[in-house]
Amino acid sequence: MGHFKEYDAYDGLGLAALIRTGQISATEVCEEAVRRIEAINPRLNAVITPMYDLARQAVAKGLPEGPFSGTPFLLKDLLAAYAGVPLTGGSKAYRRYIPDTDSEIVSRFKKAGLVILGKTNCPEFGLMGVTEPELFGPARNPWHTDHTPGGSSGGSAAAVAGGMTPIASGGDGGGSIRIPASHCGLFGLKPSRGRNPTGPVHGALWQGAVVEHVISRSVRDSAAMLDATCGADAGAPYVIPPPERPYLEEMERDPGSLRIAFHTRSPIGTDVHPECIRAVEHTVRLLETLGHRVEEAHPDLDGKRLANSYLAMYFAEMAADIEELTAVLGRKATRDDVEPLTWTLGLLGRTYSAGYFVQALREWNIAARIMGRFHRQYDLYLTPTVAFPPVRIGELAPKPAERLAMQVINALGLGKLVQVSGMTDKLAIDSLAKTPFTQLANFTGQPAMSVPLHWTEDRLPCGVQFIGRFGEEDMLFRLAAQLEKAQPWFDIRPTLSA
Repeated sequence: MGHFKEYDAYDGLGLAALIRTGQISATEVCEEAVRRIEAINPRLNAVITPMYDLARQAVAKGLPEGPFSGTPFLLKDLLAAYAGVPLTGGSKAYRRYIPDTDSEIVSRFKKAGLVILGKTNCPEFGLMGVTEPELFGPARNPWHTDHTPGGSSGGSAAAVAGGMTPIASGGDGGGSIRIPASHCGLFGLKPSRGRNPTGPVHGALWQGAVVEHVISRSVRDSAAMLDATCGADAGAPYVIPPPERPYLEEMERDPGSLRIAFHTRSPIGTDVHPECIRAVEHTVRLLETLGHRVEEAHPDLDGKRLANSYLAMYFAEMAADIEELTAVLGRKATRDDVEPLTWTLGLLGRTYSAGYFVQALREWNIAARIMGRFHRQYDLYLTPTVAFPPVRIGELAPKPAERLAMQVINALGLGKLVQVSGMTDKLAIDSLAKTPFTQLANFTGQPAMSVPLHWTEDRLPCGVQFIGRFGEEDMLFRLAAQLEKAQPWFDIRPTLSA
């Protein structure tokens, strides 16, 4: 069988159209995707669990007649359960865990006709904005392989940008779709809270901060995928009004003249790289040429209080996750079962009172109300997606002295000492300094997207973020389609070859 040399000239819907019209077979497309993964993945470490035999079996059996029938696809190795396939969450504690049922969103991916070829790399429990788990090693950015593709959906973004598949799944609890989309020159949309299902096991993931969707090269793949997956499942904690019409149709509608506020200063007072500022400034000029009304403004939020509230949730969720390891390990978890930073975060999570935790989450409600009032004046809020272009692999890893301190804290159980010393306030700022813009939409549940409109002089992608009103993905897709047409990015690719 010869190579399908035009494979990466098509997005997911394009490949499905070729298969549907008989111009190429699903088997040929599947085998080309396998070939590309095997050729490219050793350089990127994006795919950590191949599922080629399962994919071939699905194709041979006959795929559902969905919008993506025959399109190669990859699943992030976190939350996206596929029955009979390991689901590690990037942690050695879960390396032998095999779910016996599909998650609801994976079931919907299958019904859409996707051919699932493997699982992608992610940081342990999706905790970091870089993808460097001890279990699998770092995923690498196709644009510059000594730089990170971001996180936590870094493996998915690296695979799509590297040309392995046109789409891959991701989850976003603090920017984990948008950050890697920005770092890899891709389109990434985080839907509204409740838009996509979280069942049958999970409910309000990370207190409602987490939503799953995809990272893609084209806007229309993201829109069509949300059409295929959206809607509440049984027992859903949130049910929001369905869209008025399919998102794929929304892309054909003129967005009109939108009122857009923009801001480039970090909400937590940290530095923002000039290239990230330039990305927004360039976007402002482009928006103005398209007839939108753009002005500098920002919501009246206390960024540092929100950062601390985010970390309170983060710590508490890790404490709960570590406790739940008992069911997987058959014994009580120890600090040797997870990475040192994960254990430290879990210790911190056990130091806070229930009252403090509730008080922290109330900050999210306050932010949602403030954003609701802000959107009475502005349709969208534009910021950099990230504060810095992709950092080098290992740059954000704990330094030797920090690792030693964590070892002491973990061994002696000194979480309370860390809390009362004020170190957690510093941790909140340090951990979010590179990515301070994305968490807001997770607090409030609003939809937000990263759009690839800028590259640095040394060819590193640098996306811009738009946040929309709650439930209004339609407006984001209309604008994204307009921007994609005005400044196409689909053919701007890294120089990797298969």
